[in-house]
Amino acid sequence: MHSARFFLPFLLVLALASLALSLTQGSIAVSLNSLFSILWGNGQGLERQLILELRLPRSLGAFFTGALLAQAGVLMQVLVRNPLADPYILGISGGAALAALLAMLAGLSGFLLNSSAFAGALLAVALVFGLARHNGKTGRGIWTPLRLLLTGVVLAAGWGALISFILAISPERQLRGMLFWLMGDLGYTINPWPLALVFVFGLLVSLPLARSLNVLIRGELLAGSLGVDTRRVQLVLFLLASLLTATAVSQAGSIGFVGLVIPHLVRLMGYTDHRILIPAASLCGGILLVIADTLARTALAPQQLPVGIITALLGVPLFLHLLQKGQRN
Repeated sequence: MHSARFFLPFLLVLALASLALSLTQGSIAVSLNSLFSILWGNGQGLERQLILELRLPRSLGAFFTGALLAQAGVLMQVLVRNPLADPYILGISGGAALAALLAMLAGLSGFLLNSSAFAGALLAVALVFGLARHNGKTGRGIWTPLRLLLTGVVLAAGWGALISFILAISPERQLRGMLFWLMGDLGYTINPWPLALVFVFGLLVSLPLARSLNVLIRGELLAGSLGVDTRRVQLVLFLLASLLTATAVSQAGSIGFVGLVIPHLVRLMGYTDHRILIPAASLCGGILLVIADTLARTALAPQQLPVGIITALLGVPLFLHLLQKGQRN
């Protein structure tokens, strides 16, 4: 589209504006002049400490978490060729969350916690695509988008039951923190740069595959006839979606609707080419979660809400509006 060259720069400016809003708003308001002075290395006292040690890591963590979830949503929707697919609905987020909760019960943190969440996401992926596979007339194991979606929904319910069981047997001293984390909590974000590295890695892997994704989303047979190695591309997408989801879940807990609504929104705006869709959805996902986290911090200040509540409150009406708009189009 002729406007594509302006769309991504516009989203980048909007992302910077959302970060500036997040950094200036809170229980202690900070002016834009003070913010720019602090970011340029000047400023001192409480405001400098507040911005650099608390709000900046949290805001960047929110942005990259939202970007990871939106990226994962785009990839999963290509895999199952269904706009209703995202890591949350297909159970990948639930598998990662269950593994992360078990790691928290065992007293693990940091790299071990992230590794546990990644292993849980891989297990969820293997179960979804393994259970959805069936033997066709040729005797080869195949899957269909509908079977994948139904299997993912059922497994997501199963992960939810196991998570409830873990919470029921957890010690009282850990329960509140686990519940808050499970609903989405960015309050413990200290170092957002691992999220940034995974985000950049996701772009470096997925963007070279964009042309193949444009064809694969129309069906495996068509993609194969045009020379796309569908099995290799699918395997890469499985692993990459798991990595993106696990990284986001281990950092912020289970946050729904970002991976579902954002790719759908960008497609309805006319940007279906994955060379534009992937970075655009990533930026929009980051913007949405930064705004949601800002609302979570300020709506009932000084009390903070889980950010997952805000994304659900924003995501439900937005997605219903997008569905109605898609039907009219």
